[in-house]
Amino acid sequence: MDPIFKRVSIRRFTEEPVNDETIRQIIRAGMAAPSSKNQRPWEFYVVRDRQILEDLAKCSPFGIPIRNAQVAIAVCYRNKDLKEPEMVLLDMSCCCENMLLEAAELGLGSVWISFAPRKQRSEPAEKVLHLPEHLNLFTVLPVGHPMGNIKQLDRFEEERIHWPE
Repeated sequence: MDPIFKRVSIRRFTEEPVNDETIRQIIRAGMAAPSSKNQRPWEFYVVRDRQILEDLAKCSPFGIPIRNAQVAIAVCYRNKDLKEPEMVLLDMSCCCENMLLEAAELGLGSVWISFAPRKQRSEPAEKVLHLPEHLNLFTVLPVGHPMGNIKQLDRFEEERIHWPE
């Protein structure tokens, strides 16, 4: 469970690059996520182009980490031919959590920049990425070597655990 307790939201990154094989490993972790009826709705766009990163960052009021990263993974989902369309956002959440945990395990940082379900954010970003009609943007995960050393806070709260009899 070490990656769970190492993962923190990282918004500032060094200029050190992240290699393609490391990005593949992070995406592999995402693809290992559980998915309703094994529909695996995910598709991934790996963005290194500075102008695209800048344009994506402008699509969200929380987009500065995208601008700060050397690479970002745009995590998308299919909107057609799904077995359980109402479960897609849950599937995608599991996928992204796996990716964030793998990044932490690899000594990298990331942060979840929400786009879905907010169309005022996702639609402009989908245009930036030139997504085909059958894909929607779920989130963008900027990935990089963390600037500074941020420790995770202990968020355990015993009072939130209930033992009904």
